[in-house]
Order: sequence, then structure tokens, then C-alpha cells
Amino acid sequence: MRLSPDQIIFWQSGFFKLNATIVFTWGLMLVLALGAKLITRKLSTDLKRSRWQNLLEIVVTRILQQIEEVGLGDPRKYLGFLGTLFLFVSAASLCTVIPGYEPPTGSLSTTAALALCVFVAVPFFGIQEQGVSKYLKSYMEPTFIMLPFNIISEISRTLALAVRLFGNMMSGAMIIGILLTITPFIFPIIMTALGLLTGMVQAYIFSILASVYIAAATRIRKPKPETEANE
Repeated sequence: MRLSPDQIIFWQSGFFKLNATIVFTWGLMLVLALGAKLITRKLSTDLKRSRWQNLLEIVVTRILQQIEEVGLGDPRKYLGFLGTLFLFVSAASLCTVIPGYEPPTGSLSTTAALALCVFVAVPFFGIQEQGVSKYLKSYMEPTFIMLPFNIISEISRTLALAVRLFGNMMSGAMIIGILLTITPFIFPIIMTALGLLTGMVQAYIFSILASVYIAAATRIRKPKPETEANE
């Protein structure tokens, strides 16, 4: 039983390997990019719109609402990053119905790359919102003793993001593989449907956690009023 799409090798020359993780990751990104190009090529501002545009607007509006509910003041600023994360992870899960397809999120290298994107995005948006000095100063609040602990927190939550997504996606594939060997086909089909639902939930959780981390980094602490300070 394959534990990861990394074990599927399509081409190898010495140290270099072209495995299923690389192929399916780039293939999925290509499909998403072409799909976005096709859907958005004829957008209309009239009352009469295509079904694809209605579906696109529903998805975008819902993502914007979720970003705003997390606490990010200007959700459109973060839509490109957080929306892409959600669509990639969810599409990686939904495509499992295609025969021969292996979700790239079943590889720790892919989930680690996604977590690193969040790791870089948090200080990027934090510095963009607060400035370099104020953002770096937040690592030493409420006292400079917290500096190493805050740095460890940044690294540990990045690892947790990668391992959580990898574990949940890989476990579903392993359960389906085991059931296919010991039970009739009807039960694995049900488990596959549940796996699609689990994948969507994991995409939602991953993007929400990324939103929470960015919201914490971009939060601007307002100074206390003078009356409260004097008290």
C-alpha cells in the first residue's frame, strides 16, 4: 500500500525524480488557472449573467464573508491568498474521484509547502499593515522575555498546519485502500464520498487557521484613552 504519492515515480534520472506529487500538483494548478481564465473571460455587469459567473460570485462572496468574520478588516486584500489556499486544498480532495489520481495533499512535502506559504504570509501582511518596527515589537509583548517563545510559537504552528493536513488527507486514503482489500466495493464507495466531505472540511479549517494567524499579525493595538491611563 502506498502511503504517499511520492512513492509513484514517473521518471527518474540519477538524483532527480518526477513523482506523482509533482505531476498532480502542477496539473492541479494548471487546471485551476485555466478554469479561472475560462470562467472570468466574459464577466458581465448586467442583470443577466451566466451560471458560471453566478457560481463564481457565490464562492467569492462566501470566502469574503468568512475572511471578514475572522476579523480581517479589508477582506479583498487577502482574498487572493486565502481563496487560493482554500480552492487548491478543496480541489485536491474533490479530484480523488478521477481514476489514477492521487491527491498531492497526501504528501508531507505539499502540506509543508502550503504551511510555509502561511508562515511567509503572516509577517508579510503584518508588516504591510503595521510597519516593520511595530510588527517586530509585537514579538516582545508584553515583555522581551516572550521573544523566544513567540518565535517558537510561529514555527510550531507552521509544523502543526502541515502535519494536521497531511495526517487527515493520508488517513482517508489509507482507510479506503484497506477497505478495498477486505470488503465489497459498495462500502469503499461510501467511504470515498465521506472522504470528499472530509477534504472540504480540511480545506475550510486550513484556510480559516491561516486567516486567524494573519488577523493576529495585522491587528493594530489602539492606545488606551488618557482617562483610563490616569486611573
